[in-house]
Amino acid sequence: MEGQILKILTDVRDFIWGPPLIILLLGTGIFLTIILRGLQIRGLLHSLNLALFKRKEDDEHEGDISHFQALMTALAATVGTGNIVGVSLAITMGGPGALFWMWVTGLFGMATKYAEAVLAIKYREVDEFGTMSGGPMYYISKGLGWKWLGTLFAIFAFIAAFGIGNMVQSNSVAAGVKASMGIPNWITGIILAFFTGLVVLGGIKSIARVTQILVPVMIIIYITGALVILFMKITIIPQIFALVFEHAFTPTAATGGFLGATVMHTMRMGVSKGVFSNESGLGSAPIAAAAAKTPNPVKQALVSMTQTFIDTLVVCTMTGLVLISSGLWTSGYKGAELTTIAFGKLFPLGIGEFVVTITLIFFAYSTILGWCYYGEKSIEYLFKERAVKTYRIIFVVFVAVGTLLKLEIVWRLSDIMNGLMAFPNLVGLVGLSAIIVSETNKHFYKKHN
Repeated sequence: MEGQILKILTDVRDFIWGPPLIILLLGTGIFLTIILRGLQIRGLLHSLNLALFKRKEDDEHEGDISHFQALMTALAATVGTGNIVGVSLAITMGGPGALFWMWVTGLFGMATKYAEAVLAIKYREVDEFGTMSGGPMYYISKGLGWKWLGTLFAIFAFIAAFGIGNMVQSNSVAAGVKASMGIPNWITGIILAFFTGLVVLGGIKSIARVTQILVPVMIIIYITGALVILFMKITIIPQIFALVFEHAFTPTAATGGFLGATVMHTMRMGVSKGVFSNESGLGSAPIAAAAAKTPNPVKQALVSMTQTFIDTLVVCTMTGLVLISSGLWTSGYKGAELTTIAFGKLFPLGIGEFVVTITLIFFAYSTILGWCYYGEKSIEYLFKERAVKTYRIIFVVFVAVGTLLKLEIVWRLSDIMNGLMAFPNLVGLVGLSAIIVSETNKHFYKKHN
């Protein structure tokens, strides 16, 4: 019975994450890039300055957390196992050229992320607790007037929060800790649930205080480890880039444990795993953006689009270059195992595997914190504020439960919910695209006059 359910869910997942959704996600990014006149390129330096240096500029304005905290909360949920496992799967199944198509997804995804945040701020509202609530469910219901579609999004996001944002992450941590340290899963589950409860029971301000410290540290540790390896391989870096560009447009021949890939398969793997990693278009990140202290939708949107830049064009790139430089992408290893082995092989002093293991723990834990907030705002939209405290307690309990389960079915269901989140969100982005352009023009017109 379990096998049949798993097969059905797998077929549904593959259908939802098939070419139509990939085309819609990438197409929406291209459409928004055109109507915004390449804002993610011409405004990148300005947005990075806003995100990383002008952190306290809007502290006096309405909202719950700062620009930087909103960015780090969204990054907490985004920078995770997809940056390690997703990149590995993309390259081992699609070849080195898949990394190029991840870059393409990241570039256009920045425009999507920007648009999501503009609408999140514009249509947010204050709840009974005096905190901000926003995201696709609000801009779909208030902007388009389609409350039923906003409700569907909230349902999908709520379910996904317990899957990809909770049990999948805690299970990954437990498996990694048991393999490297021999600690039983149930002990890891209790510890992880305890530390999760310490943070999430305090709401978004508590989550933001932790993520603003945890996320930069974990990203810096991982990028530093990758840069050390790439510096040691600096003489072959040009060859690696040549390989990436070559196989982005020509088939990759079978070699070693690699079965070969057509250009279309390479493109599909790069785009799908890129979207899975940066979540541009899925509608999760604008929920965090809506909590930012700002009166200006565009200013927070500029900050938010750096999330995709950091996730895909920086962190994923580091992983991809290390994997290709190791030569192990044809070895038959996949997922976190491949990344761990590659770091272990190339990193000096024999601590590469430890770097990846620790980073995976941080990545998974931060994802739990970020997705708890996404689920909280979804359940609040569905059942109002009275359900929030109960939700937080149940969420913490499921962190421990997740370490004890076989998660194949949960994985499939989570993938399905993530995919289903995208459809109503993309409808909202396209349907409200005129509002996005209007708010953008209003901001830059005032700025230059």
